Amino acid sequence: MTLQQLTYVLRIAEEGSFSRAAEKLFASQPSLTNAVKDLEREIGITIFNRTGRGVTLTAEGIDFLPYARSVLEPYANLLEAYGKQGRRRQKFAVSTQHYSFAVKAFVELTRAFDVLEYEFAIRETRTRDVIEDVASSRSEIGILYLNEFNRKALGKLLHENGLRYTHLIDCRAYVYLWKGHPLAGRGSIAFEDLAPYPCLSFEQGENSSFYLSEELLSTNEYPRIIKCCDRATVLNLMVGLNGYTLCSGIICEELNGEDYIAVPYEPAGQDKSGTMEIGYITRRSSILSNVGERYILELKRYLGTE
Repeated sequence: MTLQQLTYVLRIAEEGSFSRAAEKLFASQPSLTNAVKDLEREIGITIFNRTGRGVTLTAEGIDFLPYARSVLEPYANLLEAYGKQGRRRQKFAVSTQHYSFAVKAFVELTRAFDVLEYEFAIRETRTRDVIEDVASSRSEIGILYLNEFNRKALGKLLHENGLRYTHLIDCRAYVYLWKGHPLAGRGSIAFEDLAPYPCLSFEQGENSSFYLSEELLSTNEYPRIIKCCDRATVLNLMVGLNGYTLCSGIICEELNGEDYIAVPYEPAGQDKSGTMEIGYITRRSSILSNVGERYILELKRYLGTE
């Protein structure tokens, strides 16, 4: 049994005639006739009743036709995607912690490629989901940060999932708040200065550890802390509640607006928790696609590490 034989059967059934089917398939009528006879002989049934006015399906043929169609339709989809005239769109996705610079680089990426040829996706999500998305190939690249506190735990998690971490930039910590905040005019802000104000933190899900937090100083005792799920809500609470968050200080005003500022965080004594390293993760067993390489280039351009 061949795909060609099944194609012939379906077209003959549609046309109700060997001759018309042969014309539509650009094949000779004897070729169709012989192919169908060979198939009927192989599977031991008669598919068509042949009359002077054309052909009709037998009862066995009626039963056979859905099976033939179930085989040919996926094959037709495969040809459409990967055949010589295929129109498959190359896919690219990135998963990231909540960084506006990662979104900005994604915006520049989409401008560089024809959207008719590519299917893009960006997912601002939880730390564990960033790792799982890349490990499962849902995303080609993941963006996250390491520091002295989480490096060992996240390094173990990345290794267990077959992932590679690549450094992008080192940066000190900043307190991110809105321009009308009482601390906005400070040259730097220490942890004790933040006590009267709510800390805004991205929700990491139930049973998540401190190591998965997107913010620095995740083990500190905060008098007030508010969990959020998206960047827009964080920005709104900065204004509405004089909230703040601890971040890299790499802020894209084009996306977040000009009403927010980053003030340097001043760690106490020899505390190294005020520094962070941002990088990207990929699968160890794969190499970056041309789209993935371009995305990393756009990241480096924005971060000034190109």
